[in-house]
Amino acid sequence: MRKHRFTYTALLLSTFVIGQLASGWTAPAAEAAVKAPLAAAAAGSTISSVTLAPGVSASLTDVNIWPQSGGNILTYTLRYSNNSGSSANLLHYFSRVVTPGGSVIPGNPVTADALKKKVLAKNSLSVTYYVNIGAIKSLNGIKISMNVWDAKAKGYLRQAGSFTVPANYSTAVAAGKTLSTTMNDIPVAAGGESLELYKYGGKVYAKVGLSLTNKGNKVLGDPGYSAYLISASGTSFELALNGSPTDFKIQPQEKKSIYYLTEIPAYLNTSNMRVQFTKTDETLKLELPVSSYKLPAASMPNLVVASGAAKKVIISSNAVHMRLSNASVYAEDAQAVWSLQLKVTNSGNKAVTFPTYELAVKSVSGKTFPVDAKALNGLTLKPLESKVITLKVQVPLEIEQSGLQLMMIESLSTDAGSGAGGQTEGGAGPAVTSPKLIFPVAYFSIPYTLRGNVQNGQEYPATNQYGSFSYRLQSLQRYPWKDDDIVIARLQITNTQQVTLTLPELKAALKLDNNNLAASTELMMDQEAAVLAPGKSADIAVMAKIPYTDDFDTVSLNLFSKTETESIPFLDFTAYGTLTAINNIERGGTYTITGKGKNASVQEKRTIVYEGSNSNIIYTELLMSSDEKRQSKMARLQGYFKTPDGQFYEAKPNQTDNSATPGGKQLISFWAKLPKTVSASDISLYLGSGVTGGKLSESGQEASGFINIGSLMLTPGKPAPATNLSTTVLYPYTLNVLSSEGKIVESSDTLSININYNLLRDNSFDSGEQEHKLVLRITDPYGQSQEKLLTPGTDLTEGYNNTFSMSITRDIYKKLRSGTYRLTLFDEFQGERLELSSEAYVLRYEPLPRAEDDKQ
Repeated sequence: MRKHRFTYTALLLSTFVIGQLASGWTAPAAEAAVKAPLAAAAAGSTISSVTLAPGVSASLTDVNIWPQSGGNILTYTLRYSNNSGSSANLLHYFSRVVTPGGSVIPGNPVTADALKKKVLAKNSLSVTYYVNIGAIKSLNGIKISMNVWDAKAKGYLRQAGSFTVPANYSTAVAAGKTLSTTMNDIPVAAGGESLELYKYGGKVYAKVGLSLTNKGNKVLGDPGYSAYLISASGTSFELALNGSPTDFKIQPQEKKSIYYLTEIPAYLNTSNMRVQFTKTDETLKLELPVSSYKLPAASMPNLVVASGAAKKVIISSNAVHMRLSNASVYAEDAQAVWSLQLKVTNSGNKAVTFPTYELAVKSVSGKTFPVDAKALNGLTLKPLESKVITLKVQVPLEIEQSGLQLMMIESLSTDAGSGAGGQTEGGAGPAVTSPKLIFPVAYFSIPYTLRGNVQNGQEYPATNQYGSFSYRLQSLQRYPWKDDDIVIARLQITNTQQVTLTLPELKAALKLDNNNLAASTELMMDQEAAVLAPGKSADIAVMAKIPYTDDFDTVSLNLFSKTETESIPFLDFTAYGTLTAINNIERGGTYTITGKGKNASVQEKRTIVYEGSNSNIIYTELLMSSDEKRQSKMARLQGYFKTPDGQFYEAKPNQTDNSATPGGKQLISFWAKLPKTVSASDISLYLGSGVTGGKLSESGQEASGFINIGSLMLTPGKPAPATNLSTTVLYPYTLNVLSSEGKIVESSDTLSININYNLLRDNSFDSGEQEHKLVLRITDPYGQSQEKLLTPGTDLTEGYNNTFSMSITRDIYKKLRSGTYRLTLFDEFQGERLELSSEAYVLRYEPLPRAEDDKQ
């Protein structure tokens, strides 16, 4: 925060409010214009204000010290409060500093406060004083004596009281805390924010961050302070503002980070460092302390920028993003000739001019090769403007070409004699400094791959007749489909230019090693994404089928458009066949479907195993919840059950053809037959959206594959049957048997059974036609059974208090006089059964009328 060429004005803008005691206490951040007395600010302190006259008192608010070559300067601020009915003349009050050795030194007001002579009635006034305390470096034992002019007193001065600086007093604001002060008569909240160390060329550079919040209603400009980095041992290093003073502008209510730079010795202990701001009183020719801030622990940022990633750099308070967008190399004689494309984008809201950068390519062994930076230095970018800078460099072929880095170094010029980067010891003045600071900004990793070979997840630039864009291989996956395997490459194309990019109608051809699958390759892309605005992306899926026994090492992808006479290449590359893992979804997790009009969430509702004599059936129900805001056709799901040993079983889906309402739920089921030897305890479901002819499958279409696969871990179980028939669920129906009556008439061969029930339909889910059957088994008192298939809505009537009747006829019943019968309900699916519930009832015997009974 110093002016250009480090010149200063005479006005002292602010003094440091008592910051914190050694115990870590810090003055409240809310304290601003009116500074609390030291006694009130220092917790546990016994210091109180000193009464100078009836209604007039003084309190100590600030104490600070700053080394000078001609003696250390101590400053303190007294706040005079006048509660009387008339003005108080400050010429009647005198303050003196008493050192631990007994020296008494009169305090004199700084130039900015020299004209403050009176305190108006019912008012307060602060005055800052200074004294030269010689070689004294500590505030411990310092007292400030308050004296009043009194004609009756000896020497005409009467001591009214004194202030003793607490032994644990600290002049610096604690790290992480803020100080409410003023700069340029504007209220400001300030605090030490960061301390970063950078190593370059055998030297160490420190970057100090200060957080400033403009609490006023005017723009805050550079207050013209000098800034110093102070070590715990007292060594100081003058700081240079990172940028020009004209960049120092903070709007009202804006919070901003201001950064300073300096060079420090490599051996310096960087623990407990602080920043000290000072202001030169030109009249007194003294440098007076303003405020001090403790810094957090030093960190060493990682300047390495990953291949394809962007680096955010602050230039003139503007955010500029830099990215090494492309790198290509070819051999010429004994040199590798590199062409690097550095894309720079002004992300701020004002034009920015680049400072002077030094560029070089560094090898793994540490050798550096200079890069001409003329095209970058002095470049001006308008807000949101981007430019691609082409950089050329030659690296000997004997140097390992992989692992190269493009080093960006900033040269920060400072004025000769300004002291930037200099150090002082024990109060000595700033040392003569070097004329500029060499400061590392970023080390961009240079991608080195053979032409056409790409890696998953990395971004690569490309330019063709349609425009400039970047592409990224998002994933390369392989999963089952009937007797084959599907190989699918997912590609993202991003418009990197500042105008619209129109993609042609693309075709695709996949080649696995030497196996050309062009004839069977399908391409999927949302046609509405064919016109890309700047920065927008389109996702492309290219898929082909291969025998599941085939292996491959490389995948070649060719995208092209076709005219009547020729194929026009759009993009082609080769990738190593490293497959991307299928997304695993834990039990109870959510499988997410994305896509225009298809957004939905899918969760497992239940998974049960129907045990058969020769095989088992695994059956899974899923709930699909629409995340769309309109009625929409949901994706048609396809699936495969996968066992822990890698076996796949095609899952047959059952899904409604109806559209889903916003937030509506649909029940989808999958089932497959498993050999009895296969355990279903750790089975998962490969789930994806079906595709037909290069588009997502619609209702009634047979899927030719599926995409966006997730592996959902299932929780199979076999529910225990209920011990009564009060509640039996077979979706979408719930059957409540209220009572049952079985009757046998004497000598009759017919057993009559009535069942009273409620049958309720669950309409909270939408589902396809269910293939489950409800089977009723009646077991008579002799243990013989008869079964009845019950069709809800036909055999059983929806609603309350309904009756279902049936009878069983057997000759053996003619001798039946008593006993019980049992009703058992089964869920039958694909010929296999699961018992749902069972309950026994007492049989009622009804004898025939007798002759004696008729006579009676």
